[in-house]
Amino acid sequence: MYGIIDCDNCYVSCERVFRPDLNGKPVVVLSNNDGCIVARSNEAKRMGIKAGLPFFHLAQQFPDQKIAVFSSNYELYGELTARVVEIIRQEAPQYFRYSIDECFVRLDGMEHVDLKQWGERLHKRIRQSVGMPVSVGLAPTKTLAKVASHFAKRHQGYRHCCVIDSDEKRRKALKLFPIEEVWGIGRRYAAKLQKMGKLTAYDFASMPREWVGAAFGNVVIERTWAELNGTDCVPGEAMAAKKSICTSRSFNGMITGLDELKTHVSNYAARCSEKLRAQNTVASVVGVFVNTNFFRNDLPQYQRFAEITLSTPTSSSIVIVKAACSLLESIFKPGFHYKKAGVIVMGVGPSSPVQLNLFDINAEQFQKLKKLDAVVDRINRLHGTETVILGSQQYAAKDGNGKAEVFANAIRHDYRSKNPTTRWSDIIRLK
Repeated sequence: MYGIIDCDNCYVSCERVFRPDLNGKPVVVLSNNDGCIVARSNEAKRMGIKAGLPFFHLAQQFPDQKIAVFSSNYELYGELTARVVEIIRQEAPQYFRYSIDECFVRLDGMEHVDLKQWGERLHKRIRQSVGMPVSVGLAPTKTLAKVASHFAKRHQGYRHCCVIDSDEKRRKALKLFPIEEVWGIGRRYAAKLQKMGKLTAYDFASMPREWVGAAFGNVVIERTWAELNGTDCVPGEAMAAKKSICTSRSFNGMITGLDELKTHVSNYAARCSEKLRAQNTVASVVGVFVNTNFFRNDLPQYQRFAEITLSTPTSSSIVIVKAACSLLESIFKPGFHYKKAGVIVMGVGPSSPVQLNLFDINAEQFQKLKKLDAVVDRINRLHGTETVILGSQQYAAKDGNGKAEVFANAIRHDYRSKNPTTRWSDIIRLK
């Protein structure tokens, strides 16, 4: 049996952990640079607030409505969900984290355990220990477990845990499950199936396997069909370390200067490096892209991508940021209004062993960079992200009077909450 533990309305729930006064009230969380709404509480959804709604439209469409607004605070979300995963690790024989708010478990050796009670108890422990509500779905395959978690989340009668452990339950669940919500079937394939009259997961799962192969010729779709029919075939590698990592953002406004653009690219490259180290991997290729705002027909347009192969695969922030900045300088052209940039690291592989390049870096230098990154990561973990950063991750700018210098942040987050679990400066003060 497999299970999936899914944090309900993850970002909103994280914000409510230290703001219980917001329980039962509409809450939204914004994307990077406070651009648009990416997470909504159930109350906000019932009001009709749509995901992706630009933030500046919120007050226009919902005037005189009291809606709590937060900027994305990934430091807080990562810390709280890590606590959830730690509890799951203690309760399940095997686990593998799928995303920031989802964790798969494999329940081998628990044949004599009442899984429904196990799931309900797990929900209760996480809620009491962390303050996060979760939904638990249990089934013979990962895809069916996702279906089960859907029902656990939406129907209170399941008491936060739904188990699909018989063919009768499987058929009943699939008949009620829309095809467009099936894990592994994207919008394009969902639209194709709907045109064929396959509106539910059961309609799709009831078709012969030969028909699925002839109609789609796609191994992912065939695996999804098999999983819906109770055959475990989504490989564990699907949840393994990422083979490439991309960090990109649309800017708050547009950028014309190289120095400011380099600040953003340096931050993105540093994030990629941190993600590499988090999964114990290194990258051998670094790429950078920039583009202008294609919706502004009144402005000249430009986009460019460049990449470089590193002599020695690495996860060093210093090396990857330096390479990214060098690439940016090679593709930057003055006179354009840039709207987005990003950094991609590719050729990702295990961090050990690494073949060093004789003419690039010696073993002593390689170990020094590893130790430096380890120390910086530990400081940032104890005292808050960005406590220690590279100089290129900030840039000096004049104020409105052209006098005092200020350090500009790379990402706008005017409504960001505090981080009482990771920053000494944000520890809660009791009355």
